[in-house]
Amino acid sequence: MNVRASAAKVLNQVVEQGQSLSQALPTAQKDLNPKDKALLQVLCYGVLRTLPRLDFFCRSLMSKALKGKQRDLHFLILVGIYQLLYTRIPSHAAVGETVNGAKALKKPALKGMINGVLRSFLREQDQLVAKADKEDTLRYCHPSWLVKRLQQAYGNEKAAEIMLENNQQAPMWIRVNSLHHDRETYQSLLEEVDLNSVVSNDIDNQNALRLEKPTDVYRLPGFEDGWVSVQDGAAQLAAHYLDAQENDLVLDACSAPGGKTVHTLELQPKLKQMVAVDFDEKRLLRVQDNLDRLKLSATVIHGDASKPDEWWSGEQFDRILCDAPCSATGVIRRHPDIRWLRRDSDIQVLVDLQKNILNALWKKLKPGGTLLYATCSILPDENDLQIAHFLENTPDARLAPLANDKAAKGRQLLPNEDAMDGFYYAKLQKSV
Repeated sequence: MNVRASAAKVLNQVVEQGQSLSQALPTAQKDLNPKDKALLQVLCYGVLRTLPRLDFFCRSLMSKALKGKQRDLHFLILVGIYQLLYTRIPSHAAVGETVNGAKALKKPALKGMINGVLRSFLREQDQLVAKADKEDTLRYCHPSWLVKRLQQAYGNEKAAEIMLENNQQAPMWIRVNSLHHDRETYQSLLEEVDLNSVVSNDIDNQNALRLEKPTDVYRLPGFEDGWVSVQDGAAQLAAHYLDAQENDLVLDACSAPGGKTVHTLELQPKLKQMVAVDFDEKRLLRVQDNLDRLKLSATVIHGDASKPDEWWSGEQFDRILCDAPCSATGVIRRHPDIRWLRRDSDIQVLVDLQKNILNALWKKLKPGGTLLYATCSILPDENDLQIAHFLENTPDARLAPLANDKAAKGRQLLPNEDAMDGFYYAKLQKSV
């Protein structure tokens, strides 16, 4: 199997057909050996992180774009240029293997064309890179609509920092299960298997460790026994901020894949009941998988968070985690396809959905109860502005401090703040 050809197929599925990388890539990796599996991931992630630059280089070197049934060869060329520009793969090997990918894609007659484009790039690389660096969309590798939104929200300089961070590889964070070990003890267990880790700098992140190098989850001591889970440090803050108490009735709305559900149960195993709801029935299977691995229990329900009357007729909840559907602009480091699958018009649709979910869930919260609003977005429309609008129109709601914060305000984390993903939290208290 030619890994470059496989990468071209995956990229075609993502960019042209709108599949998520998290769907397309594992299927392509299924029968590969570990070395080829890793290379395929590097190529797919790398091309998606630098897509507009690579497209620009390709357009500059070809008189006619590849379309229709030849479109997969366009992505094969992008894979080739990515290797030449961003990897340590020797140029002769990168060109040779990429050219051979045409045969694997059943288009051997076009091997010469691909070889010519890649060798032209090697000759013209410096001039092409200089041209690309003059345009924001090509320099930062973000769609123009997102560049504009980030610049409007954070100013040009900060927006540039955010976009550069989005183009980096995200670190691997793990969450130590406090029902089994404290963080320091588990850190020692990692050292015994030659895995070095760093404690989170965030005072609220009491279970978080960041690995110095990513690893297979099955190398983590006790992973199969539920001693530890993989979860970004920013996402781990949710359970701490929710601060569920003994005998609380808790709802995790939009719960899949279940990391925040199980973390809440790890921190407070004596809940009255944990209810996990999600609209995506397939992703709910992952919630149950997480519960089973950690030997925890929750009531798992397939339902629409904006219509809780359809799936809940019980008493009001003491605490609700509203992990709202969002643009996911805070996790582009982990999911580089997000920036190409999202459209500017999606944002208002998401804002309206978040508003509907907030209003619906608020009715299911007890007087004196707490609702924690969370997104993995860095866009103000979905975060501070959304909460400000909710507070203006909800007389019995007030903003409460987050954990150790003394001020009652939301918290916007930007990508790479303490090496974490971009996230937003706001804690809302309901009047008695």
